[in-house]
Amino acid sequence: MFNLINVVLLTLFALIIVVPVWNVVISSFATESAMAQNFIFFPKSLTIANYEAVLSDSTIWTAFGISVSKTVIGVITHVLFCSLMAYGMSKKLLRGRSLYSAMGIVTMFFGGGMIPTYLLIKQLGLIDNFLVYIIPALLSYYDVIILMNFFRDVPVSLEESAKIDGASDFKIFSSIILPLSKPALATIALFNGVGQWNDFMTAKLYVNNEALWPLQMRIYEIIVQSQVSQTQGFNPLSQSLTTTQGIQLATIVVTATPILIIYPLLQKHFLSGMMLGAVKE
Repeated sequence: MFNLINVVLLTLFALIIVVPVWNVVISSFATESAMAQNFIFFPKSLTIANYEAVLSDSTIWTAFGISVSKTVIGVITHVLFCSLMAYGMSKKLLRGRSLYSAMGIVTMFFGGGMIPTYLLIKQLGLIDNFLVYIIPALLSYYDVIILMNFFRDVPVSLEESAKIDGASDFKIFSSIILPLSKPALATIALFNGVGQWNDFMTAKLYVNNEALWPLQMRIYEIIVQSQVSQTQGFNPLSQSLTTTQGIQLATIVVTATPILIIYPLLQKHFLSGMMLGAVKE
């Protein structure tokens, strides 16, 4: 009886997750008339016009390349920067360690605000610069804390034996610490990668050059243009198959697909990383 209740509850929980996702995906293929019928599982008529409206923009692939580039470079630099800082912070002999920790914790709760941040970005010369996607995202003290706790669990004997063999601190970090920290690094890479891929406000606030717009910003402009076109009674497709809602749903599918493909590849390390610090001897 107890097992049956568990099965029912798990089934209901799965439906709660699967049905909305299915509705979003299938609605992105629905025509204007089918969308007006408020279906849940399957529309009466399907079309790829919504995806044609999204992907027909000649600049969409350039924006896709910008998104991929800033995500890959941003993840690599973020993980490397945070791991270097965490390795140093994990050493009790570090001078000023308490001060550095206090400064990092402050950044987790307080920020300068939008206008001071914009003035800082402008003073650094990062307006309309690709590096605006990379440099401000280098450090997350929350990620530093995760890595710092993981590095503390690495046996000191490994480092001592490496130093006896003549290895430098950087050699120990790159050859011993990083390979042993793959679960933690994969977890942070996944979180930061999703954040970089979905980042929209950075381009909205600091990038005016359309050639540097990521996929999210470009798709935002496509949605705005479709809303303006329908408000003015103009539809670029002859059969009026698209709707603003349909284009929005198509953009959700387009932007979420790369993350859905990558996530299963990192799931093993992600689950291991989530258990960091959960079990103590």
